[in-house]
Amino acid sequence: MYLVSGASGNVGRAVVEALVADGREVRALTRSGAPAGFGEGVATVAGNLDEPASLAAALEGVRGVFLLPGYADMPGVLAEAAKAGVERVVQLSGMSAGSGDLTNAVTAYMAASEDAVRASGLAWTIVRPSAFMANTLRWLPQLREGDVVREAFGDVAAAMIDPYDIGRVVRVALTDDGHAGKVYEVSGPEPILPAERARVLARELGRDLRFEAIPDDVARVEMEAAMPKKYVDAFFDFYVDGNLDESRVLPTVEEVTGTAPRGFREWVRAHLAELS
Repeated sequence: MYLVSGASGNVGRAVVEALVADGREVRALTRSGAPAGFGEGVATVAGNLDEPASLAAALEGVRGVFLLPGYADMPGVLAEAAKAGVERVVQLSGMSAGSGDLTNAVTAYMAASEDAVRASGLAWTIVRPSAFMANTLRWLPQLREGDVVREAFGDVAAAMIDPYDIGRVVRVALTDDGHAGKVYEVSGPEPILPAERARVLARELGRDLRFEAIPDDVARVEMEAAMPKKYVDAFFDFYVDGNLDESRVLPTVEEVTGTAPRGFREWVRAHLAELS
């Protein structure tokens, strides 16, 4: 039995699907425990990673756990897992965690999560992905309103990864031997700019889309209206000051899973129903 946190999110759902495709029994952890549209082999259970004691029932009989980062008491969550007899943990993180720059709020919570899993006494694997192709779904309100897509950091290319491929890497790390103590940085097959993503989307949707880069000063105002300033500062540190390079194309997905990662066009085609 495997427990997947954040199971209703893009990455968590991909991990669930990869495990089920491999014939594994899965518990999908969500705060409400309400059914999340998974098929056979998946039981949805309630639990809150900010409240480690709430996880006791969900962890019962579980062999491996997939964890999202950044919760208030990651050591407590891992202690509950150890108490339940969990053998393996795969911790999702981010590429910036390796920088050691704890003045960056995003890096700091990623690094703290990594530190906690390393100190847990459990067999662990850390997965640090590049930016998600699924972030393109944030464009949906704009796509519904018209043919102009606006995004910040328009000159920053990233070798974006399909959560499907993150799920495949996590599945291998959870179920196969030889991955304990490894840190896997994973990327998609090519660096792509936001404008190039918009062009691919336009072709696949048959629409005349136009991309507009949001100026940095405007982007800061808009972002600070939506999230705490410390996280806005972190993203500007990454993408304006250039302290995070997600454009690197890495061989890890193919090395771990045996098959190459999907490209952005493949991601779009897999999500046409959502994007249309």
